[in-house]
Amino acid sequence: MKKLEEGMVLYHGSYCVVQDPDLNKCALYKDFGRGFYLTTSKEQAKSFAKISAIKAKSKGLIPYTEKFAHISFFKVSGIDVLKTFDFETADVNWLHCIVAHRKDAAFPEIKTSMKDYDVISGKIANDDTNATILAYMGNLYGPMGSEQADKMCISLLLPERLQDQFCFRSEKAISTLEYLKSEKVSLE
Repeated sequence: MKKLEEGMVLYHGSYCVVQDPDLNKCALYKDFGRGFYLTTSKEQAKSFAKISAIKAKSKGLIPYTEKFAHISFFKVSGIDVLKTFDFETADVNWLHCIVAHRKDAAFPEIKTSMKDYDVISGKIANDDTNATILAYMGNLYGPMGSEQADKMCISLLLPERLQDQFCFRSEKAISTLEYLKSEKVSLE
C-alpha cells in the first residue's frame, strides 16, 4: 500500500473535469466517509470515470450522447501539515472502518476515532467488492464484527488485488492538491 508522499501525482475519475474539488459535493457514505477520493492507479481512475459517467447519465447530469468521461491529475504538496491515517492492508480494522462509514450505527467508535484525520488511505472497496461488503453488513457471514464474519469477508475480497485510494476529507487536505491536467476517457 502506497503512503501519501510529497510530490506524488494522484488521479480522480469523474464524468466531468474536476479542477477545484468541493467537499460539499462529495457523497457521505463512502469507504472513508465524505471526501475527495483519488488513487495512484490511472487505470482505476479510468474505471471510476466510466462508472461516474454512467451514473451521471442516469441522473440526467450529462446527456446520454456524451462520449467522454475524464481523469483529473493532481500533484500533492505541503502534506506535512496534514493529519493522515494509512491502512497498510485490507484487514479487520480496514473492513470495520469502511462499514462504519457506509452504515449508520455500525462500529461508531471507529467512525469517531477517524473524524479528525485530514486524509485516510487504504485499499479500495470498489464495485467488484460491493456485493461482499453488503453481504457482510447484512450478517450473511455471521454477526457483523464477529471473527467468523470478518475472516470470511476479507478472504472473499482478495485484498492483494485491491487498488489504493486516498480520501481527502478536509479543506486543509484539499489545499495540498494542485490540479495539473485532465485526460478524456472514451465511453465507447
